[in-house]
Amino acid sequence: MRKTVEEYIENQKSPQKEILRRLREIFLKTLETSEENVGWGVVIFGGGKFYIVALKDRVHVGFAITGLDKDEIKLFEGSGKTMRHIKVGFRLANRTAPELLQ
Repeated sequence: MRKTVEEYIENQKSPQKEILRRLREIFLKTLETSEENVGWGVVIFGGGKFYIVALKDRVHVGFAITGLDKDEIKLFEGSGKTMRHIKVGFRLANRTAPELLQ
C-alpha cells in the first residue's frame, strides 16, 4: 500500500510534523501547478525536483541541482550528483512561511 502525503506527515513525530506541514504549504503555494507525491520514502514535488523529509533531529528540503552553476550548488549541503539539500532545525518549527524563507 502506498502512503499519501498526508499519511507520511501525520506519521512523523513533533516538531518534524509541524515543520513538514509548513514547508508543504510553502511548496503548494509557490508551485501551484506542481503535483505532490510520496516517492523514495519522502514527499516529492515537481516530479522529483524538490523533496521534504523528516529525519531524527531535523527536516531536509532537497533540490535538484541539474542546470545550476558551481556557485549556486555551493549554497546547498550534501554531495549528491543530482540533488542537494538544506537542513531545517527545530528552532524554526513555530516560524511563519515568510520567516522560513528569510
